[in-house]
Amino acid sequence: MIPAAFAYARPTTIDEALQAVASGGEDVKIMAGGQSLIPVMRLRLAAPETVVDLTKVAELRGVRDDGDAIVIGAMTTHSDVISDPLIAQHAPLIAEATETVADRQVRHRGTFGGALAHADPAGDLPAVALALDAEFVIAGLGGRRTVPAAEFFVDYLTTALAEGELLVEIRIPKLPGTWGMHYEKFNRVAQAWSIVAVAALVRTEGGRIAEARIGLTNMGPTPLRASGVEAALVDVEATAESVAAAAEHAAEGTSPSSDLNGQADYREHLAKVLTRRAVTVAAGL
Repeated sequence: MIPAAFAYARPTTIDEALQAVASGGEDVKIMAGGQSLIPVMRLRLAAPETVVDLTKVAELRGVRDDGDAIVIGAMTTHSDVISDPLIAQHAPLIAEATETVADRQVRHRGTFGGALAHADPAGDLPAVALALDAEFVIAGLGGRRTVPAAEFFVDYLTTALAEGELLVEIRIPKLPGTWGMHYEKFNRVAQAWSIVAVAALVRTEGGRIAEARIGLTNMGPTPLRASGVEAALVDVEATAESVAAAAEHAAEGTSPSSDLNGQADYREHLAKVLTRRAVTVAAGL
């Protein structure tokens, strides 16, 4: 199908983008990579009055070192994220999860910030950002504000972004100590959305697990932390048995949906299995 008619703005700076959004009418859509927006516009599930295209805003691209954090521009493409040396050094979990996103063509056009702002619970990156305690820098005409990942994802396809605001960058704190990371994904066919996935970070000291962070993909309307697993892993010996016991808590506090890909109880089972696998790899077992 062909999209409904719309006005089109292609700013080159953040300030120009904010002005374009403010003057675009009652229904304005932001286009980052367009991998989610364009299909729904073609199906006329969305018919915005104005589309603001951010692809020419150079200051929204790239990864930089900012002392105690690395900063990823919202318009940095998935392919650039995968190959970036700072991400490989400080947050390889991001690159590992991003490599599972769709196919090469989508990763070439799709953007890190666009995927996070879209907030699809089956998307791979929101749970990773949650596990890494990422911070989201949001710009509006009144200035900038920073929102932690735990508060950014509000509901299904809904974030803390207010009308007229843009996600401009994501701050990933550098982790002190020795951390292992792994992303374990279960999907029906290659390049498909996650049925369930788990992002695991584990810090070990002297053969024991000192700290663990577990993010769950597609186990509710928003990404979730498996707090029961995290608590069960603190100060235990890093063994296959202790990890398996902790992983039994993975579905606690979740609300997975039932659909053609799997019933809720099946997703709960997958969460336990994938958590055990992800933590086992992250802990180096």
